[in-house]
Amino acid sequence: MNFKESLFQMFEVSDDQADLILSKFKEEHLDKNALFLTEGKQCEKLSFISSGYCRVFKMTPNKEVTQWIGGNGYFITDLASFLFDQKAIWSIDALTPVTLWTLKKQDYLTLENEIPDWNVLEKRFIAKCFMALEQRIFNFIALSAEERYQHYFEQQRDLFNQVPLQYIASVLGMSPETLSRIRSKG
Repeated sequence: MNFKESLFQMFEVSDDQADLILSKFKEEHLDKNALFLTEGKQCEKLSFISSGYCRVFKMTPNKEVTQWIGGNGYFITDLASFLFDQKAIWSIDALTPVTLWTLKKQDYLTLENEIPDWNVLEKRFIAKCFMALEQRIFNFIALSAEERYQHYFEQQRDLFNQVPLQYIASVLGMSPETLSRIRSKG
């Protein structure tokens, strides 16, 4: 899915609005293992992943936790930091070489003045993010480890050949050993 198609889907914008929004984004490249954001810093950008994979993670006293992995067609940011000027609670790095389309916070804020119904578009986008989060929480509560793996595998099949399995295991809330056992059964 290309960037413009994703804008239509995520924001439900007109063609003219999409062109205006796209004009604010600038292409950016990250090398493998490069940091997009460091925990404790201010997140000043929202990016669309055009190619490659990024990982949202946090170091806890006991282990590194991967909260999410995003690839082509996903947006990436620390939403609380970006929208509310808080320090980022997550770090974000590139698991592969990544091509991004990046919108700086200042340009994001100008869209409020340039698109009359921006607040409606923004609300729809955030609601879609929230719906994805609700589904993920439901999966953690209602599905067994095997079912979570199967659901994630069906949704993110390409990911399994691109990123280390320990990160996928962390996203699924299981140890790498448990993920290996489940994979060997399938």
